[in-house]
Amino acid sequence: MFSQNVFDKTNSFSTPFYYYDLDLLKQTLEIVKQESEKYNFIVHYAIKANANTEILKSIKSFDLGADCVSGNEIKKAIHCGFSPKDIVFAGVGKSDKEIDTALDADIFCFNCESLQEIEVINELAVSKNKIAKIALRINPNIYANTHKYITTGLEENKFGINFSMLEFVLDDMKVLNNTELIGLHFHIGSQITDMKSFKLLCFRINEIQNWFENRKVKIENINVGGGLGVDYDEPDLYRIPDFASYFKLFNDFLEVRLDQKVHFELGRSITAQCGTLISKVLYIKKAVNTNFIILDAGMTELMRPALYQAYHKIENLSKRKSIEAEQLKYDVVGPICESSDCFAKGINLPETFRGDIIAIRTAGAYGEVMANDYNLRDRVKAVYSD
Repeated sequence: MFSQNVFDKTNSFSTPFYYYDLDLLKQTLEIVKQESEKYNFIVHYAIKANANTEILKSIKSFDLGADCVSGNEIKKAIHCGFSPKDIVFAGVGKSDKEIDTALDADIFCFNCESLQEIEVINELAVSKNKIAKIALRINPNIYANTHKYITTGLEENKFGINFSMLEFVLDDMKVLNNTELIGLHFHIGSQITDMKSFKLLCFRINEIQNWFENRKVKIENINVGGGLGVDYDEPDLYRIPDFASYFKLFNDFLEVRLDQKVHFELGRSITAQCGTLISKVLYIKKAVNTNFIILDAGMTELMRPALYQAYHKIENLSKRKSIEAEQLKYDVVGPICESSDCFAKGINLPETFRGDIIAIRTAGAYGEVMANDYNLRDRVKAVYSD
């Protein structure tokens, strides 16, 4: 919960900026390690959620692996201390340059999403006299009960290999001598709060495992992806997701074979709650049907609301102690020259004035990492609790 100390610190820096609670991040990581190690599960942090250097160094200190979706993420992971042997490389459109980066680094595994991708990886591995270890990302055709833009496990999505193609893939791989199949990879979406979706994933993986066993194909690693959601509505009440139930579900319903290792790729659930976008009110604009709070932060600093109407809790830190302050209805918007530059419509806040400090909560995932300089704005900076 935001303390007076945090509020005081916001006045020492020029807004907008991201404020990271490193203590909360460490508490979250401690629970991730504690609950995953009960079952000997292996966790890779999904760097796409937040690639801030200090955040990555904190995560690395807990000996997590890294899940990367670009060549530059691989380089950043290694720079921050992650071992290449703990790096998996996902993504539906890996370029030749990125594949070369991964091969040169001798990463643990490529999560491959098409037959042609496997052929290209094999060709590049031949030129380097290397063996590329790969996992097949299989589309399980499971609805994740989340926003359509962050659903990834349906046949209509661009991600993964459809089950009907697996026979062709295995036949083709027989002559691709510079690739080695070491695992299967699945990922059904992001911000999933209904655990039934993960239970259905387990059942589907069990079926697919049987399919491979019937063809005498040994699978050493099962990567179930990530997607565990966080509470955007009540970030102070639910600061850390229910990792205990999450990992226990996979232990209870996933049929793990002898000597098989189970991998996870968690991003949002690790970093979301530790990050807050701090902004300042530039203007209060009276309008016909609403009042506008115009902030100095916009969609250039936090893209999620503009991209898919994502909700973030908004607080006026300057009025945090004013419990009895009159509540007014506001649209909270940014300064960018786009109508979609809006954080919230019709929300109740204490009467707000120019210069007030505003906190946009649960912004530690897909916040700073998606920031840009549209309108030639300055890149957003970061401030840390330590």
